[in-house]
Amino acid sequence: MKKNVLAVVLATALTASYTMSSAAHAQASFSDYVQTQHSFAHEHMDNVDVLVLLAAESDDGSIALPQMWSEDTRNMIQNALAIEEFTGKNGQQVELLALPGFYAKRLWVVGTGETLQRKDAEKLGATLAAQLSDKTDNVVVHAKGYSDAQIAAMAHGMDLRNYRFDKYKSEPAARPDYTVHWHGDNGSAAAAAYATTQPLAHGVFVARDIINLPGSDGYPQAIAELAQEAVSGYDDIKATVYTPEQVKEMGMGALYGVSQGSQHKAHLLVVEYQGGNDEAPIALVGKGNTFDTGGYNLKTSGSSIVRMQTDKAGGAAVLGAVMALAGKDAKVNVAGVVPLSHNLISGSATLPGDVLVAGDGTRIEVVNTDAEGRLILADGIWYARDQLKARAIADIATLTGSKVGAVGTDYSAVFSDHSALLEAMKTAGETTGELVWQLPLGPYDGIIDSWLADVQNVGSPGAQAGARFLQHFAKDTPWIHIDMAGNAYATGANGIHPAGGNGYGVRLLAEWVENYNAANK
Repeated sequence: MKKNVLAVVLATALTASYTMSSAAHAQASFSDYVQTQHSFAHEHMDNVDVLVLLAAESDDGSIALPQMWSEDTRNMIQNALAIEEFTGKNGQQVELLALPGFYAKRLWVVGTGETLQRKDAEKLGATLAAQLSDKTDNVVVHAKGYSDAQIAAMAHGMDLRNYRFDKYKSEPAARPDYTVHWHGDNGSAAAAAYATTQPLAHGVFVARDIINLPGSDGYPQAIAELAQEAVSGYDDIKATVYTPEQVKEMGMGALYGVSQGSQHKAHLLVVEYQGGNDEAPIALVGKGNTFDTGGYNLKTSGSSIVRMQTDKAGGAAVLGAVMALAGKDAKVNVAGVVPLSHNLISGSATLPGDVLVAGDGTRIEVVNTDAEGRLILADGIWYARDQLKARAIADIATLTGSKVGAVGTDYSAVFSDHSALLEAMKTAGETTGELVWQLPLGPYDGIIDSWLADVQNVGSPGAQAGARFLQHFAKDTPWIHIDMAGNAYATGANGIHPAGGNGYGVRLLAEWVENYNAANK
């Protein structure tokens, strides 16, 4: 990937380039992901393709129109809005074409509701991006009266929606390539606010790249190398990759066992960012199963197995979150632990009924080889607790179908008996729109007991069994488990997400780390 270092804010031009980052961090150019650009200089333009007028909700439906527009133009717009009963409610939109003597070919009047929270502003930006034609060259957004943070969130939402993963297309469709000119109250402040969103967007983009890689290209070693390349421009991220031999020597038999049937053996990726003092890190542990056949408990549904490259979405989220926190110079120490596996079938694969020994010495009866995610996470959590001495651990995984049955895909399920972790996670979910719903950890005593070994890797209820299994390895370290099954991928674009892997969890984890750290120093 290309490396570029530019100033955070180009105050004279008031233009935010996609290659901007803090001076301490060289990052891959945003043009590797999107071609659109944002400018925050307030200057009049002629022959605008699309002019967007943002309008807050009002009880009487009155909308303030710029006084620079002619009286005839204002009257025509007000009449059109009255006919459409436009009140500025969030999601309302009225389009007017070819207004006589007007400097824009199209005018979109867009309602923003009574208040415009961050997640709503991001979604609004994504909606605008989805509606803009590939033939668009320039867009002007009238955003007077909206805060710098709201403008930045809308621009961020446009960036997230405009990402494309097209490396496997023989003839990729043209990516959107236009400039959005934001006319707010303070161009330099809006540019600075937008610049703070770029590390987060970059983390999401890298996560999406990882999720979308097919299993034969995105195996453990390949993902480890991709991650090392992605963080190589960050001076304050240390990346360590443990080879299959080292994983085995360190006693991480649960992680090693999942991949032992594949030619692509297990790796462990650790990325550490030290932005705080000398306190112990907050650890993020993400499932990085790069392809999941189910092993000898083979997945028999074609629609299920064909998307199993997304089983590494938790690990992708962890890497992206660490990159986002480092990119914004967050004042916290955080470590990302990503166990990487490749769950295939062969004569050397783990069999149902086999016993694997985890890093902490726990002996695990593998009742179901398709419950492999918790096996690799067990050793990841052990590493975070025992080797990194983490002060808190959050693990994230596409773990159980039971979770989808319980809360669907509008929420992730979270499990913890630590109120501080839970409250910080719920707040992070509300802020980012990556919502979480707490499910109970107990009582459920005995659901992972094994007659053959210390524990077994399945039980009922399924989501709770997975959580109780992982809790065993966290021991007394404050711990929270995020089951994001069903949230990582979609066949069609929606909101801030294009089709494919969406990078779910990057924004949630990054927000959670800062929330928890601020409240529990």
